[in-house]
Amino acid sequence: MKILVVGGGGREHAIACALARNSETEIFSVMAKRNYGISSLAKGVHLCGETDVNGIVSYAQKKGVEYAFIGPEAPLEAGIVDRLLSAGIESVGPTRSAARIETDKAFCRDMMELHRIDGCPKYRVFHNPHDAISFIHDHDGDLAIKPVGLTGGKGVRIMGEQVDRAGAIAYVKSLSSGVVLEERLIGEEFTLQAFVDGTHMVPMPLVQDHKRAFEGDIGPNTGGMGSYSMPDHMLPFVSDKDYKKALAIMQSTVAAMERTGHPYKGILYGQFMNTSDGPKVIEFNARFGDPEAMNVLPLLSSDLSDIVRAITRRSLAASQITFEQKATVCKYIVPAGYPDSPNAGDPLTVDTSSGALMYYANVEERNGKLSTLTSRTLAFVGIGPTLEEAERIAEQAASGVRGRVRYRRDIGTGSLLEQRIAHMKELR
Repeated sequence: MKILVVGGGGREHAIACALARNSETEIFSVMAKRNYGISSLAKGVHLCGETDVNGIVSYAQKKGVEYAFIGPEAPLEAGIVDRLLSAGIESVGPTRSAARIETDKAFCRDMMELHRIDGCPKYRVFHNPHDAISFIHDHDGDLAIKPVGLTGGKGVRIMGEQVDRAGAIAYVKSLSSGVVLEERLIGEEFTLQAFVDGTHMVPMPLVQDHKRAFEGDIGPNTGGMGSYSMPDHMLPFVSDKDYKKALAIMQSTVAAMERTGHPYKGILYGQFMNTSDGPKVIEFNARFGDPEAMNVLPLLSSDLSDIVRAITRRSLAASQITFEQKATVCKYIVPAGYPDSPNAGDPLTVDTSSGALMYYANVEERNGKLSTLTSRTLAFVGIGPTLEEAERIAEQAASGVRGRVRYRRDIGTGSLLEQRIAHMKELR
């Protein structure tokens, strides 16, 4: 089996590692900057822009690949899957029209409302900034301000927490696209990811990501500073009823996409806020989360290559997919100044004796030496029978990195988890 992995971050390194567990799978890679973790696993690497659809398809055809696994969202928006399909190459990733579930927040909310899918917050879509500003002027209470298009997970502003009314208006004026204004959801976030073949859906373990830059959940949003999952694949502040509701929302979404002629194939990522009234949809993503992929893929005890075939052949079944009953903790190392003014070019050294998995992200390697670039650098994942053990392994690895970098020490700790549980009990 020849498969092309599109993307060069930590998420794609995790995908490549999972595929490489099958010795008969040949991995090829397309990425904008060289990821040395992926390069060490790939039979061939092509450096080009990840939205260079013509270049990617040409390389795939040249290498005779049969399948593609799309990591980031930008190539999906550029229509990479459509072009690959026209070239006879099946993909784990939705077509451009189906990827709108992530790339167009207005489409997503309108689709949920039209098909009466549960968990949709109150919202308004504005394509004229003057109308959005008038709404903000007249609105009492907090608002989530979301640009319609892609923002790399960093575009949401909360009026009432991060910005005041004047700041919210200034932010809307700065946007080049439309905006979705939503009620602010209060609760605890969690992520439910699933394999989808257009009709059938198989869920993965629940994960909680940490978007805020600094310990204690303060500071600006980032692409994700780290995440954790539990041995039972649940989260202690998500009840069975909550989980079943979130799962039903995902299934209803897949069914709605198929009914409207946009069957969804690939990885569906549901980011939920568990509120006092149960799970509400913050957003859907059309691919694996980063870092959440690094929590679930190391636990996958099934052959990812077989899952790729099943997705593309629309023969996915829950009996095909199993995960180990272990906890995971992922901690991201980031450069000094991240996310507002990250510093590139700083050397760093890594202690590899911790037993943690290490995933390359936005880092440069020359002559065996690593240095920072301008985004998240390396991810360390601890795996163990308990959350405490997994966190200990991840912490030992992250604390062993030397250089002008930092990370969030509190991710995966028992004290932070207890805060989550207490917050949920307080809300309910």
